[in-house]
Amino acid sequence: MKEKDNSINFVAEVGCNHQGNLKLAFKMIDTLVNFCDIKFVKFQKRNPIELLGEERYNMPHPVPANSFGKTYGLHREKLEFTIKQHKKILSYCKKKKIEYMCSAWDLTSLKELISLKVKHIKIPSACNNNYDLLTYLFKKFNGFCHISLGMTTKIEEQKIISLSRKYRKQKKLILYACTSDYPVKHEDICLLEIDRLREKYGKKINAVGFSGHHQGISADVAAGTLGAKWVERHFTLDRTLKGTDHAASLEPDGARRVKRDLDLLQRSLTFKKKNILNCELAQRKKLKHVN
Repeated sequence: MKEKDNSINFVAEVGCNHQGNLKLAFKMIDTLVNFCDIKFVKFQKRNPIELLGEERYNMPHPVPANSFGKTYGLHREKLEFTIKQHKKILSYCKKKKIEYMCSAWDLTSLKELISLKVKHIKIPSACNNNYDLLTYLFKKFNGFCHISLGMTTKIEEQKIISLSRKYRKQKKLILYACTSDYPVKHEDICLLEIDRLREKYGKKINAVGFSGHHQGISADVAAGTLGAKWVERHFTLDRTLKGTDHAASLEPDGARRVKRDLDLLQRSLTFKKKNILNCELAQRKKLKHVN
């Protein structure tokens, strides 16, 4: 039986946990590189008025305790980096030898990210039915297209596949099994969605991934065992900080342990190359009586 490709990429999703502070973003990158040994970091890019529309922009934040502005739109503005700031983050990532990734939430943001010549762009679950956005991604972007499937119907999922096929980008497409809740209960993680996606699309697309918003780290290693080639978790320096995503995020030691365990898992997912491994010979001689 042929052994599988066991490579697993762990992505630390900074998202908006930088709180709109560029120095904090750089500190998070430093921690991921120097303490966690992580090779991929992801941010998010929005144009709030385009994404929300005027009515939603001027509504209050649904959880006032987490709000950074008087309206939801102003809250989002406070947490956003400009494209010039993203360019600085990209340059800092190159300097630190960690791969920059970013989610695009609207067409303007997508165009700006493509202009930076990045290698990886993600479309979040909330936007994966924005077919103008997906069409532009598949038509204009030549890097890897990551798409999360939280709160997504099978019809919407199939439309994503059809669009990627239309523009011949299936082999650049990574689909993420995902449940959109923050934090999500373990019974709602639904890890076997990884199996379903691999069985249905595994030979047609680049890879299947897993985007988790749960607490703890056991599900991340299980996702890798089930065949997820990309495992993504939100990352924060402190889960008690103000903001929606911190409670569903890993702190530095948690991120370090997930990366360590996924690296060890990659080495573990093998068949025995011969009946008795070299490491077993001494134990066999000592413990096993051979007639």
